[in-house]
Amino acid sequence: MVWSSYFLVLLNMNFQDIFPVLKEYTYFNTAYSGILYQPLIAWRQQHDQQYLAGGSNFRLESGTIIEKLRLKLSEIFQAKNVFLIPNFSFGFNTLLNGLAKNQRFLLLNEDYPSVAYPVKSSGFEFQEVSIDENLEENILKAIESFKPTAFAFSMVQYISGYKLSERFIKQIKQNYPQLLLIADGTQFCGTKTFNFEESGLDAMLSSGYKWLLSGFGNGFCMLSDQLIDVLYQEKSIESLPTAPFLQGKSHLAMNFEPGHLDTLNFGSLDYSLNFLQSVGFEAIEKSNQLLCNQARAEFYNRGLLPEWLIKRESQSTIISLPLKTEMVENLANAKILCSARGAGTRFSFHFYNTVDDLQQLLDVIDGKN
Repeated sequence: MVWSSYFLVLLNMNFQDIFPVLKEYTYFNTAYSGILYQPLIAWRQQHDQQYLAGGSNFRLESGTIIEKLRLKLSEIFQAKNVFLIPNFSFGFNTLLNGLAKNQRFLLLNEDYPSVAYPVKSSGFEFQEVSIDENLEENILKAIESFKPTAFAFSMVQYISGYKLSERFIKQIKQNYPQLLLIADGTQFCGTKTFNFEESGLDAMLSSGYKWLLSGFGNGFCMLSDQLIDVLYQEKSIESLPTAPFLQGKSHLAMNFEPGHLDTLNFGSLDYSLNFLQSVGFEAIEKSNQLLCNQARAEFYNRGLLPEWLIKRESQSTIISLPLKTEMVENLANAKILCSARGAGTRFSFHFYNTVDDLQQLLDVIDGKN
């Protein structure tokens, strides 16, 4: 079967047997929370049953889950410096704590609060860039005028769905190699293929509960050598612990991975990465692109999206529409799950969404349902 045919088959597959929520709702809310699936639930139940029966023996024997997960993340995202974190916010705050206070941050206006607030509350000097149709131009102008040492941003904006292209990020790094590029990948990782080492980024941090379908309490942090060289350099570093169970753990690992790591939550991330690999990240990416492109065209034809937005070079899997309150209520009555974000209503499309799902949404918008 040729790739294009395979992608079309995936686009029209029925995933209701393994994703039960799809039997009850038309689910356009992955940007709020990814959904669980039957095989993962079976694995989690088996995990806890083994813990119930084995106690400390189970914990001793299950430690390989953690190392397997690090290797899996390195393999999928092509990153050599990987740390496990419970969520993006924990990892980002840990990263900021390791930076000198003379760092100057560039931020995007109305970015996810967990990106902007820690920078501002930590006392770093900062400047914000407006998000509009000239986003990339605004960023480049701000770099020239403000001369930041770090740029922290979400790869995909959680309100609007605006996405910075990988090409643009590489361009920034090539033109400003000393500028630290720190990305929140929570609305990005799991939607397409991604190579961290070639991205130009110095950090990519992500929670696993959205597009990676792993439930809450797990995430990861990928760091460049350039960023590692400056992290915690101005901190007073005590001698590393000598306890046998902590031997070999670096100072960075002591900060990003303090205490015991939960094999249930991180094992869920490992399980879902394997599941997504079996579906195929290239197939997921193509499926998402095809359905989102079709959705944008339909929304544009109904006057719900401006032309400049659908012509952006890089598009995400999130689309925000300016819908009236009555229409939002109609969507809820039709059991279509979405989210109110900013001044719009946010729809997010993943590989388990189908053309039929999109048609149900369009029928409600058109007043047919």
